[in-house]
Amino acid sequence: MEYLSLENLINRVGLILILAFLLSRLGMFRKLVSKRKISLLDKLALALIFGSFGIIGTYTGIHIQGAIANSRVIGVFVGGLLGGPFVGILSGIIAGGHRYLIDIGGFTALACAVSTISEGAMAGFLKKRFDHSKHRFTFALMAGFAAEVLQMVIILLMAKPYGDALELVEIIGIPMILANGLGIAVFIAMVDSVLHGMEKEASYQAQLALKIANRTMFFRDGFNGETAMKTAEIIKEMTNVEAVAFTDRERIIAHVGEGEDHHKPGIGLMTELTRKALHSDSFTIADSKQDIGCDHKGCKLRSAIIVPIKQESRVIGALKLYKAEERSITMVETELALGLAQLFSTQLELSRIDQQRELLAKSELKALQAQINPHFLFNAINTIVSYTRTQPDEARKLLVHLGDFFRSNLQEPSDKVPLTKEIEHIVSYVEIEKARHGDKLKINYEILPEVECEIPPLLLQPLVENAIKHGVLHRLEGGNVTISARNNNQGTIIEVVDNGVGIPEDTLDRLLNDCGPRDCIGLRNVHDRLINLYGKDYGLQITSREDEGTRVRMFIPNGQEVYAQ
Repeated sequence: MEYLSLENLINRVGLILILAFLLSRLGMFRKLVSKRKISLLDKLALALIFGSFGIIGTYTGIHIQGAIANSRVIGVFVGGLLGGPFVGILSGIIAGGHRYLIDIGGFTALACAVSTISEGAMAGFLKKRFDHSKHRFTFALMAGFAAEVLQMVIILLMAKPYGDALELVEIIGIPMILANGLGIAVFIAMVDSVLHGMEKEASYQAQLALKIANRTMFFRDGFNGETAMKTAEIIKEMTNVEAVAFTDRERIIAHVGEGEDHHKPGIGLMTELTRKALHSDSFTIADSKQDIGCDHKGCKLRSAIIVPIKQESRVIGALKLYKAEERSITMVETELALGLAQLFSTQLELSRIDQQRELLAKSELKALQAQINPHFLFNAINTIVSYTRTQPDEARKLLVHLGDFFRSNLQEPSDKVPLTKEIEHIVSYVEIEKARHGDKLKINYEILPEVECEIPPLLLQPLVENAIKHGVLHRLEGGNVTISARNNNQGTIIEVVDNGVGIPEDTLDRLLNDCGPRDCIGLRNVHDRLINLYGKDYGLQITSREDEGTRVRMFIPNGQEVYAQ
């Protein structure tokens, strides 16, 4: 009886594994095995690759007693574990069909062909369990042992005469089971190492992109030459590219690094690839100086990746990363550029939202200014007229207050005003109301000296007006309104409190909603402005009891600090 050395067979398996290692360095293979969802074309490519490994395993086998002790199963089985039944069966047909065709009618030709296809199918149907296994090396090792046992069983069942088949299995069985099972496990370990390396690389790129994005928040101020230049300088500093550029849809707006002496801002787009990226909404790669399109003799830029930058789903420009060698844009630069472009697009979208929020706040303020009741003006004029004969000095003071009041209401909206200025506006309004209603109306100011906050303009007047009109003046004897402000660690608490008739509970529940009373639109406007400026937790807080009064409270935070109720 002939003897098959396990060492000799492992040497053949080692050759397959060396080829597998070289294959794992190829970008195409790395892309294929890293995909979670692979297309039919991808599956065909994987089947060809692993089927070819099976054929190599046949040719590197050891001839023994009219058969071949081989490592054919390694490629086929790994293909099935990675690609599923389609890849496993097709790679089995490729490798098994080849085995049959090179030895038609041979002692084990048909049995080996059938066993190869069966092992590929077995691996394919084990894929789901393999994918969910926490110990993939051990799973592949045990499954590989089982597959080779299956092959020995098929040889015993199909190869004739049975005595020769039994003798063959006794010679090749244990060596092939051990060597090929180990080969399958090591091949899987190589693939897992590739995937792990790609994950680490992707993680590094994601972290780098985030670090760059954290230092380049300039696009929140818009996409222009100044913000693009600052951003390009930081990207150049933090990466290994030779140059970084930004374009709008027509010209270069920033260029930092190699070639900045002639790739100057303001120059029109130099390459058709950039125009293609801007119009096709997808990234492009330039692999040579000709692709870049620079006709400057001393230009050292030889390759680039060009990625569109969007705002509101519309391409407004491009990010370009350059390198000094041809065809040197790797997956590293590609993923980095795509990640950065996405982050910059997000910054621009946030900038647009900020602008819309600012416009909304201004429009709300204009709406509030437009809500000044004409009756207030007519009543104020009639009151002043009545004072002109009996108390001319008081009439003069009231005219000054009326002028100040309307000057504040009609001035161009601003972001913030000092609280003291807002109180001056309230004083002008209150003095006119007190002149009309006399002793029925008393106003108290409890503004602590240390309070120096700034607030959006016309924030308090609607609250004071509501307290007077709907609170104290509904009592025959009138009442008091207290305006207070005090600081705490997070900001300033401002309250308007009256001892008027209060608000019914059913009305209070609807007061700040669109379905609330129509004459309380000023309160809702102030509530919405606060939320737009500071967040949903910073709206008005209103408490009230019928016949006891109402308390309206707002909180103005220091910067972006959160007020803890």
